[in-house]
Order: sequence, then C-alpha cells, then structure tokens
Amino acid sequence: MAYEHILFSVADGIARLTLNRPDRLNSFNDRMHEEVRDALGRVRGDGAARVLLLTGAGRGFCAGQDLADRAVAPGTAPVDLGASIERNYKPLVLGLRGLPMPVVCAVNGVAAGAGANIALACDVVIAAKSASFIQAFCRIGLVPDSGGTYFLPRLVGTARALGLALTGDKLPAQQAADWGLIWKCVDDADLPEATEALLAQFASGPTRGLAAIKQAIQGASARTLDQQLDVERDLQRELGFGDDYREGVAAFAAKRAPRFTGR
Repeated sequence: MAYEHILFSVADGIARLTLNRPDRLNSFNDRMHEEVRDALGRVRGDGAARVLLLTGAGRGFCAGQDLADRAVAPGTAPVDLGASIERNYKPLVLGLRGLPMPVVCAVNGVAAGAGANIALACDVVIAAKSASFIQAFCRIGLVPDSGGTYFLPRLVGTARALGLALTGDKLPAQQAADWGLIWKCVDDADLPEATEALLAQFASGPTRGLAAIKQAIQGASARTLDQQLDVERDLQRELGFGDDYREGVAAFAAKRAPRFTGR
C-alpha cells in the first residue's frame, strides 16, 4: 500500500509509524485508518521489528477523529458512529495492544479525543512538557472511545477518570505523569533523545520476554491471584527454554552486557 497520511519505516529493529496529517493535527479519516492497519500488519508479519514507535508529525500528536468526515448535512441521515468504531478504532486499539513487542508512544503537542486514548493503548508513553491530553468527547455529546472508558479508570482511578471525561479539561503532560496516566514527561528539547534511548533499549532487548510481560500485565486485572501465579509459572517455563534467557544468565555470570536476539 502506498501511504498518503502516515510515514512508516523499519530499520535496526525499530519500526516507526508517524501520523502525517499535520495540517489537520493528525486527525484520523478512513484512509489513514487503512494505512495504519496495513503498517501494523507489516510490523507483526515481517519479523524485522522488535519495538514500535508511534508519534505524530508537526505541532501535535493526534486530535482524534477528523470531524470534517462526520459532518451531517440538514435533512440527511446521521452517521453510524458505532460502525466506525467497529471498523476502525477497535482494530487499531487491539492491534497496538496485541503486538508481541513494546509499543512506545511519543506525544508532542495535543493528544485529544481518540488521539489521547490511542496513546494510552501503547505500552510506554513519553510526552513533551508542552503536550496535553484532552478527553474532548463530552463537548460533542459522546463518550470516550478507543478504549478511553477502559484505560482511564485503570490508570488514574474512578474519580479522576470521571473528572477528565465529564469536563473535557486539558491535562498537562507533567500532571499526566504525576497521576500515572503516562510513563514520563520530559522537556520538549529532550523528547527526541529520550525516545531514541527507549527505542534502542527495547530493540536490543529480550523481545519474547518483553512481549510476555505485556501479556501478563494486560490480563492481570481479570484474574485472581491464584490464576495470575499460574500465568507467571507458564510464561517462565516457556521463556526458560529460550535463547535470550540462556544469554541473559551467561552474560550475568560473565559480568558483560547481554547480546539478546529476541528469541
């Protein structure tokens, strides 16, 4: 697929997916959804990537849905928003969550509406101090989608989740980090370097083990302690037969840096 609204590349184990509609604050239309789905399929399928970076071009990360695509002319039937969720946003969020590797989101500028929740679907979110997160849905009579009603209470608790969703107030990146909504907030000038350091760490890391960490933590809230201990047992058993575990132990014994292959 030729990409019109995203930039995509894979090199040195790092896949980079940049939302690239800066004139529309990288808001989504149907074509951009198609391109992102295609790119995520390539990340999952070709085996070359060991980490994915999701970011936005220009002065913002993502303003969510492009409402110009949703305008309803007087006298015409309303748009079926549920169909759009099922076709576009649900597979996007599940695709990001299900990748067998770390997904890093670097947020520059605004992350609003679905854009905020797509960021929260990633594993590690790092944001510039000038960035902000806005649950803008209440301003147009909707509920937070793209996993917003799932992620928000789990990350910041019910009281803060309701406050963010009901008011649509802007949450500055530093406060988002202080609340535990994101991993880290850094000075704007430091965002590229901090992001690249994370990508390099994950691209040279034990990919199967990192994927198993995602799997275990993402499902933990739906399990009892007894069930979660069984999950940990089964994952440790599987990973213990892997090359990266043997290399990690050997490197520890030899007091050297490990050379993980992701297997």
